[in-house]
Amino acid sequence: MIIAKEIRNVIDNNGPNKLYMVSDFAYLNNDGAATRTLARLADEGVLMRISQGLYLYPSRNRFGVLRPSIEEIAYAIAEKDKARIIPSGLTALNKLGLSTQVTMNAVYLTDATARELVVENCKIIFKRSTPRNFAYKTDLFPVVVTAMKELGKDKVTDDQVRIIKEIIEKYDGNADDLKYDYSIAPQWIKQRLAL
Repeated sequence: MIIAKEIRNVIDNNGPNKLYMVSDFAYLNNDGAATRTLARLADEGVLMRISQGLYLYPSRNRFGVLRPSIEEIAYAIAEKDKARIIPSGLTALNKLGLSTQVTMNAVYLTDATARELVVENCKIIFKRSTPRNFAYKTDLFPVVVTAMKELGKDKVTDDQVRIIKEIIEKYDGNADDLKYDYSIAPQWIKQRLAL
């Protein structure tokens, strides 16, 4: 009972939109009790079971539970793993508005361990990538680079380049960081964007 109370206190104190797994409560030295408590809290509707052994304390409003997006779940997992992630493939294209195609798999490059999680009817895939992909200073440029790579060097249209340039122009972060990111992008991407 003391372990269950401690877990509930931690969850309440941390607030909504936090992910939990049994290893978060390893300091209690009772994985069995932690597993049962998390499962019970999910059955009671306090937590949402996101995937096997992964639970979310969701935000709520007067209409009920606010379900997080797949992207929010992916970033929460990365935060928990102390990993960096970059949307890749169709996920990057959708994020930039270059594709409306609905993907059943959300793919992210990561500097942590590669793995796959099934969340509802979607798969979140973390692919281990090289440190070079994480050398960018902004959050925007790696998404631009992975999106353009997904389209392919000879298949990026002028219209797509125009959309990407508009997104870059609206970027409200550090201009020097953006220039740096442009400078380390692959040569063919720099030529197409010509910033």
